[in-house]
Amino acid sequence: MELNNVKGVFDAAVPKAGATVDVLIAGAGPTGIALGIDLARRGVRALIVERQDRLSPGARGTGLQPRTQEVYDDLGVLDAVRAAGGLYPEMARWEDGRIVETREMIERVDPTPAAPYSNALMVPQFRNVELLYARLLELGGSVLFGTELVEFDQDLEGVTASVRLVDGAGRRTVRAALMVAADGGRSTVRRALGVGMSGPSLEPGAAVLADVRVDGLDRHHWHRWVLPNGGFVALLPLAGTDLFQALVAAPTDEPDTSPEAVRALIAKYTHLTAEQVREVVWASVFRPKAGMADTFRIGRVFLAGDAAHIHSPAGGQGLNTSVQDAYNLGWKLGQVLRHGAPDSLLDTYHTERRPIAERILETSTRLHRSGSLRRGRDLHQLDIGYPDSPLTKELRTDVPEGALMAGGRAPDAPCHTADGKPTRLFDAYRGPHFTLLALNGTDLDTDLDPTALPSDPDLLRIVRVGGPAPDLVDTDGHIRDAYGSDPALFLIRPDGYLALAAPAENATAQALAGLAPYFGGSTSAGATPAAR
Repeated sequence: MELNNVKGVFDAAVPKAGATVDVLIAGAGPTGIALGIDLARRGVRALIVERQDRLSPGARGTGLQPRTQEVYDDLGVLDAVRAAGGLYPEMARWEDGRIVETREMIERVDPTPAAPYSNALMVPQFRNVELLYARLLELGGSVLFGTELVEFDQDLEGVTASVRLVDGAGRRTVRAALMVAADGGRSTVRRALGVGMSGPSLEPGAAVLADVRVDGLDRHHWHRWVLPNGGFVALLPLAGTDLFQALVAAPTDEPDTSPEAVRALIAKYTHLTAEQVREVVWASVFRPKAGMADTFRIGRVFLAGDAAHIHSPAGGQGLNTSVQDAYNLGWKLGQVLRHGAPDSLLDTYHTERRPIAERILETSTRLHRSGSLRRGRDLHQLDIGYPDSPLTKELRTDVPEGALMAGGRAPDAPCHTADGKPTRLFDAYRGPHFTLLALNGTDLDTDLDPTALPSDPDLLRIVRVGGPAPDLVDTDGHIRDAYGSDPALFLIRPDGYLALAAPAENATAQALAGLAPYFGGSTSAGATPAAR
């Protein structure tokens, strides 16, 4: 984007008198834009500022785990992302100018009715961010490029921040109720808050990461050369492009990333010539780091993504964990800012996400140190849940071992509408609402006081499965397989986790009690009565 265009957008969004928004987001990477999407569909006014004058280039992180694909399904971007991506190919090891071994690095897993997205999807990060940004624009959101957050101060009512164009001109004031730092591993906001970051030490060293166009390699393999010193060179054909992502162990701590140096480095360690590296589109120095912020919230400011936790790329967990930070935080910001939920709901962002980040940090660090190339379903993040969250209520007794419990991920299940149209539970869950799932004839009508339900009729959707007037018919038993055969009630959060699991007895009272932490006292009208 040209500077004059940046300045015009800047002046329109932040006039000289300043601007007032609900949420100020620092950083327009995957975390910041995903959060912007979630807030936009909730009617929350968010301002995203990004220091660079465009979206970040480079393939960088390429793997979208199945759970993140489910998040993208809900955010309305999955179809475009799947069209742009593909599965990872087999690894091919080269010696003396020929392939001597091929093997599967990323385990292939068949989809199931409960988990329809079962394999890591390869999407270059630059394309991932482009598609997220397109969805943000579609929902009426925007990003202020070429704009840096200079300083900020917070009080009991909000955050006052100074922003300016990166050329130093046009300094303005933004007043926001809340602020989210999604400004990367070297987060300016985290440092200004004085929040420490600690974590395991990874072996020092540097690598060159580059997006290149190469002749002489097929696109059916992930090509790898092992070096005498134990290092390696890898060239991954990037799905949906004519590019390869190159990762080359660097000979020095401060490697040259000029196109000529990248060509020479690849030629030095592989059988390719420098001339076969036709173009170096982007290059950067990569140094593995790991760490986690001491807290994810200070007052009215939240840390998300790399600003909160930095991972080794081993296992493809960092970007996925970051997007899911945004997904956890977005609906909570919406409930507090738009629907009268108590501020204590925002405390659960740290309570829920920091233990998850800690566990995933341990996993990525273990994989990094092991040197193992095998990647299995344990990295899919489908087992993430919040059973110990203060928001989680398991009210059933004698639940069989292995059964779905409150705090777990809400599975998908193919089914039909009452008039026979094929659908699935994810279709009922998709959107910024909560879902009350009444199973196997559970009666929610008795004494259901509409004044105890949220005032916004689009905020809660009641879906009945079975019984005399079902919204959904469990045609092939997939809902039963995933959720059990007993009459029961489940409250599904907007981020797809089970907030409440209750027996059918006294289900109405259980439902209303389960809603209280999310809706506070803001209730007055009915709920959407059926799945759509």
